[in-house]
Amino acid sequence: MKELRRLSRRSVRTERRLFLADGPKAVEGALAAGCVEELFLRPGAELPPGLDGSRPQAPVTLVEDRALDLLSDSVTPAGVVALCRAIDVPLTQALEGASLVAVCADVRDPGNAGTVIRCADAAGADAVVLAGDSVDLYNPKTLRASVGSAFHLPVAVERSAGAAVRAVQEAGLTVLATDGAGEVSLYDAPVAGRVAWLFGNEAWGLPAELAELAEHRVAIPIHGRAESLNLSTAAALCLYESARRR
Repeated sequence: MKELRRLSRRSVRTERRLFLADGPKAVEGALAAGCVEELFLRPGAELPPGLDGSRPQAPVTLVEDRALDLLSDSVTPAGVVALCRAIDVPLTQALEGASLVAVCADVRDPGNAGTVIRCADAAGADAVVLAGDSVDLYNPKTLRASVGSAFHLPVAVERSAGAAVRAVQEAGLTVLATDGAGEVSLYDAPVAGRVAWLFGNEAWGLPAELAELAEHRVAIPIHGRAESLNLSTAAALCLYESARRR
């Protein structure tokens, strides 16, 4: 339990290429993805869907409540945690054959990052890229906010946001940067082809040098008095507009 608890630190997760999936939805997704190394259950807890008790995909260990709670950062732990192998893929692999991609540049909030992954999955996107100084994919809050979607579609991690944008362009996708001062409205933007949406940081948006790499800067019309939209809400609108037009 002490060794597993160390996986709460990003540096340890990165070094070991292991992470913890906490809760039924995350564990169900991890089992479906085939990345579970070991499953930890509270005695009497119901086996999650996808786990055959007679022929388990991974070893199942029963753990006392007190010990299992050490592995969860939830206020009310669900009583099921899986030790998993890392699931992120190389950027070139994520972009191969992709026609709709979400690129998060310096997105720091794990709830926003997880929700963007969930929206991309729901809109039928082919991949998500966490670029620059974005939050860790394996942050428990990121995984929880994705509600299992982090296991459904390829997610790549690229430390350089500029390199991520150039790789997307080399893969033949048009990069559309979300920008409140963009020169084209979401309603008029060319969103129906092979497109990569570029989303910036929650507080300060996209750096000018990164937005300039995009083929178009797209503004979501604000019809009321709101100053702006939440990042994950903007991502949902943009990804679904691509899905609708296609």
